[in-house]
Amino acid sequence: MAWGMKNRNKKFLWVVRSSEEPKLPKNFLDESTREKGLVVFWCPQLQVLEHESIGCFLTHCGWNLTLETICLGVPMVTMPQWSDQPTNTRLVQDVWEVGVRRDVIEECIKLVMEEEKGKVIRENARKWKELARNTVDEGGSSDKNIEEFFFKLVTIS
Repeated sequence: MAWGMKNRNKKFLWVVRSSEEPKLPKNFLDESTREKGLVVFWCPQLQVLEHESIGCFLTHCGWNLTLETICLGVPMVTMPQWSDQPTNTRLVQDVWEVGVRRDVIEECIKLVMEEEKGKVIRENARKWKELARNTVDEGGSSDKNIEEFFFKLVTIS
């Protein structure tokens, strides 16, 4: 994964738990990496994802993070590990078409960021972002359902 991000020749931000830092390849954090990428131990994830400069997000595809990423309109490169992640990846890639599953990271990043299919993925990500916002905005279906639920809850008491 490390060399795939570095070799793609795109700028990157990689959040690595401090306990995982020793697992990074030797010499990964050399000068050539610092020119293109930043490795940190923590970041405000949602603030980063909503920034306009984010081209794609490499994710394990847990449900909450998948929904947040869709709502922020960010294309995904997925690398599911267990539990619901493979199912979520299938939705991201085959149903919503807002990302690709990781085979070779370097190739996936190139696909999402540079190729024709990447244009479709980025456009779909923007479309789902708008749909999600319309749903939770005042008068949207989610807004109406919450109001109805609250009303029924209050009237039962």
